[in-house]
Amino acid sequence: MKNKLLSILFAVAAAILIITFSIGLPIYFRPFYYIQIETLDITEKAGEDYATIKAAYDELLDYLTIPGNEFGTGVFEYSESGKSHFEDCKALFDLNIIALLVSLAVVVTLLILKNKGVFTLCRPFGFNILFTVGSSILLLFGTVAGLAALDFDKAFEVFHTIFFPGKDNWVFSRYEDRIITALPQDFFMNCAILIVSSIIIISLSMIVIGIATRKKKKSQ
Repeated sequence: MKNKLLSILFAVAAAILIITFSIGLPIYFRPFYYIQIETLDITEKAGEDYATIKAAYDELLDYLTIPGNEFGTGVFEYSESGKSHFEDCKALFDLNIIALLVSLAVVVTLLILKNKGVFTLCRPFGFNILFTVGSSILLLFGTVAGLAALDFDKAFEVFHTIFFPGKDNWVFSRYEDRIITALPQDFFMNCAILIVSSIIIISLSMIVIGIATRKKKKSQ
């Protein structure tokens, strides 16, 4: 029996899972940053060697991603304002991992129930529901990526305005918060590219699966 409510829940959970997984890639895959220490000339910009910068980044990421870790930025000085911004970032990182785990649990649970024959996922317009999810996400993030590509500096500002409303502690002073010299804007642009690329690739895969299953169903 098809269940519209459970189908909607599955679609929403799947969308959240794709987005939060993609956001987590540059956060939890630390070699993504390590590679850029040299490719972005961060050693020259920060005035420190590779090992020192890597250690500072690891200490900061440990605070942001591992519960119970104290805040620290290695040898790099920071202000109270800068520290408060990273506290805000930690709250968002925590929210992302919680949303990822919850959405994963929902998707897995619903797939198990579906495979046991408890319910059947709806097929909007005759397509597998994965097609609908993939198409919706692709349209949304394709548009966002296009706008960001036109003016990344403006997109960077808008992002912080949305996720850190009423705050300006994300505007760092390279003298008071020297850690920012190890986190150039080009790095954040590459993070955005990785996130959007992951979302687009997964969405396209879901669209292909949706089209393939529709053709297979028609041929039966």
